[in-house]
Amino acid sequence: MNDKKHTKRRLPSKTKQAIAFLIMAMCQHNAICQSGFKLNNIEYMSEMSGTASGGDYAPFWLTSNKYGLSSIENNSGYIRGGIFRDIENDSLKKWRFGFGADIVIPANYTSNFVVEQLYADIQYKRVRLSIGSKEREMELKNQKLSSGGLTNSVNARPIPQVRIEVPEFWTIPGTGNWLALKGHIAYGAFTDNNWQKDFAAEGTRYTKNVLYHSKAGFLRIGNADKFPITFTGGLEMCAQFGGEAWNVGKRDDDTSDFDGSHVVMDHGIGAFWNAFIPGGSDPRDGDYKNVEGNQLGSWHFSIDYLGKGWSLRAYAEHFFEDHSQMFVQYGWKDMLYGIEAKLPQNPIISNILYEYIGTKDQTGGVYHDATSTLPVQISGVDNYYNHSIYLGWLHWGQTLGNPLLISPIYNQNGTIMFYNNRIKAHHIGISGEPTDFLKYKVLFTHVKSWGSYQYPHTDPQYGNFFMLELSYLPKKIKNSLIAISFGTNGGNLINKSIGGSITIRKSGLIK
Repeated sequence: MNDKKHTKRRLPSKTKQAIAFLIMAMCQHNAICQSGFKLNNIEYMSEMSGTASGGDYAPFWLTSNKYGLSSIENNSGYIRGGIFRDIENDSLKKWRFGFGADIVIPANYTSNFVVEQLYADIQYKRVRLSIGSKEREMELKNQKLSSGGLTNSVNARPIPQVRIEVPEFWTIPGTGNWLALKGHIAYGAFTDNNWQKDFAAEGTRYTKNVLYHSKAGFLRIGNADKFPITFTGGLEMCAQFGGEAWNVGKRDDDTSDFDGSHVVMDHGIGAFWNAFIPGGSDPRDGDYKNVEGNQLGSWHFSIDYLGKGWSLRAYAEHFFEDHSQMFVQYGWKDMLYGIEAKLPQNPIISNILYEYIGTKDQTGGVYHDATSTLPVQISGVDNYYNHSIYLGWLHWGQTLGNPLLISPIYNQNGTIMFYNNRIKAHHIGISGEPTDFLKYKVLFTHVKSWGSYQYPHTDPQYGNFFMLELSYLPKKIKNSLIAISFGTNGGNLINKSIGGSITIRKSGLIK
């Protein structure tokens, strides 16, 4: 994420009233009040950032994996302010409470005012209820160096949601700390109605009031206190459902009188259940029923070795659309593989990471529904991140998944579609702390794109994306940071550019 500078700013009165209401509502619960809950350790954060560049777009790594708080335009910036209370302030109590309010005023962005975060967290023992928009971390990835998860990354604006979770691994009783679980279930809503309508060219598809669902479960095997190797695996699934769509169009093989100019999807209890357990069908399916909504997800695997003062980690993520790649019927050819090393303390390199991403197969280039003349089902042409009704796996133009499958916000023809979802990429991330007041981060990615099965490139396109970020932490000004970033784009995937940014941050306790 970008870094932050303190300026004296006040939250809007409505925001303060909303936070106060949530706090008072929680304190009505006797169990919370009796636990000794106090509204202490509230932190403020302020930040100012600006980017300037030449070329068609701002450098890729100055834009991507910023929780959507970025612009692809050459010149942009923002001022930002927020207040937060970390739920871990109550870590010794049965009942815990945290909240955050994070407001941004940007320039040359997709909107002129951004509520980046506005949430409340309530936790009893291991179980947490989280309500609102919150910047959430990826599963089993380095948040600062990874290219991004295939299902969920840190690339797009947070989606407001109601989420029940066990956020940290909970040891299963009776296993001697050798088995632990964590997971979540969430429902929410996309907030990019106006952006989609404004961005979409006349006659092209767009949606509004689309609903969101996600769930995940992870199992960790191993006890690092007794044996240095641990294994973690799990399943993460998401869905887009409900809402309305325009200009959907009919399937070529649909003989019904379906009018796709305006389609209203189901918002009832059945739709929520079909999002949780994939089922039902969409209005466009005709005679060939598929599951309702846009269903996608990932299998995750990680092996960790913990040494004395250092660690090594290998991980993999397999992405799937619908059910065709969820299991091994067609083989798992599309994967993200990574290896990360945390080195013993030294002034040169602290972390080094390498990732390989391949999404070229997508179950092959042939799709066929079973018919009376040819009763064979072939589930190919998965078309990652695209959907016939819900357009794509994105929020405010930026993909919710890995940004190397170039987001629709780059499309100059006004279509909300992923044109570069068949890729192979190599990604390197390095970070270090030469001194206690200076940090750095380096990212370099080489990506080669074959376009998509529907819109293939005649010749593969490629991109080389580089970024160097230096962060200075002044000793005389506590909890402050000045970050200077330099980035370049090479190749013809999103064309060449060069530029830089500066970010100033200040944070601290409100006394």
